[in-house]
Amino acid sequence: MKKLKSAFYLFAAALMTFSACSDDEDPVPDNGNDNNGQVEASSCHFDIFMTIGQHGGMNRGDGTIVKSVSSLDAGQPMIDIRNDGVEFRSEDVTYSMEAIVKGKYYYQVPTSNDRFTKLQVVDNSVKVIQEQPFVENTYKVRSYTHAWLDDNILLIMAANGDADKIIWTKLNTDDMHIVGEGTLDLPLPEDAKVFNASGILTYNESAGKLFYFYFAKDKSGRYGKATSNFLTAVINPSTMTVESNKVNSLAHEMAGSAYGELLQSIVLYQDGDLYLAAFSDEDDIEKGHLLRIKKGETDFDASYEGYPNADGKLLTIQNLGNGKALAYARNDAAGTDIDDFSHYYTIIDLSTGERSRLSYQGAEIPYSAGRFAQRSVIVDGKAYIGVNTQDANPCIYIYDIATGNVEKGVEIAEGYYFDMIRLLENE
Repeated sequence: MKKLKSAFYLFAAALMTFSACSDDEDPVPDNGNDNNGQVEASSCHFDIFMTIGQHGGMNRGDGTIVKSVSSLDAGQPMIDIRNDGVEFRSEDVTYSMEAIVKGKYYYQVPTSNDRFTKLQVVDNSVKVIQEQPFVENTYKVRSYTHAWLDDNILLIMAANGDADKIIWTKLNTDDMHIVGEGTLDLPLPEDAKVFNASGILTYNESAGKLFYFYFAKDKSGRYGKATSNFLTAVINPSTMTVESNKVNSLAHEMAGSAYGELLQSIVLYQDGDLYLAAFSDEDDIEKGHLLRIKKGETDFDASYEGYPNADGKLLTIQNLGNGKALAYARNDAAGTDIDDFSHYYTIIDLSTGERSRLSYQGAEIPYSAGRFAQRSVIVDGKAYIGVNTQDANPCIYIYDIATGNVEKGVEIAEGYYFDMIRLLENE
């Protein structure tokens, strides 16, 4: 995306339609889309998230605007939020683009930090469906991880306020009532003072267990250092009993460790195997790793590396099926700042680790800006992949999974920062 000329223009464009944003955003870190691959294109729509002022994620932008569209194919009108769309807030709270998505609904802890909220974006308005005030455990906007135990039981986990314990809450999302909550029997590792904010939680259906990836630090705050490589706790989802807990030997941290999968997809499953995006600080880069836990196992396969010869951090992974994954990654040599044009999309062969940059008409798609982004969704055998390049309008590319063909889809207007696509079922 071309650099914007002035903050005044940005605010003017936004305020033509939307009210001023709350200034209660707190710059802490980064959502997978639970609908990916689970709905048919004819029964869903796409929500496009754009921010004003700077790239979003961590509530960095001056406003988050959502616009719903039924198609991302070529021939559609250019997507523009001027005079169309909705600011992602309601009367008393601002909502974060770091949210849980399933079926027709968004679920999240809003900026009020006092409730769980189930909501929709309908007809250019935010519609609150149900809210559940906190009872025992309290959570902070963007700073938690989650897993679905079945179609309507949602598990939320995070470090507590002092970050010395891991708390959990189960919600029945039919009416958002709390069906259970408590604290994990998970001690701080040796020499550690605090847990990291959220970790990554996933329900491994083939094993019938929760896998919780986390680490701990020598002190709280941005400058606290991990006291070991990240750990894996295996948890019984019925009793929330920790059945095993061990340090991995293959990578330093998981991708997205502070915010679960509220913004970016970090975990995928194929044929019962679990894959996790991770990284290590090596050779002056944040070297990406793609790790695997084989079906029936509880520890990582030491013989496997799904992202060899990394040029930088691996940010997101999504399941394309047929032994392939879509990844959003960074070339550290091209820049490591959030807004640097150094991020790209690549197709990974999970069996060999071979990867191929997303290309169109024989040329690789240029680098995108925006580290905290999830501009890709998968539905009906196609991946819709948004790019935010420096010298052209943002746009969508459509990757046909079976054939590998890439087509260009709809373009997106300049003047905003394009950070996310969400896939939701229609009413």
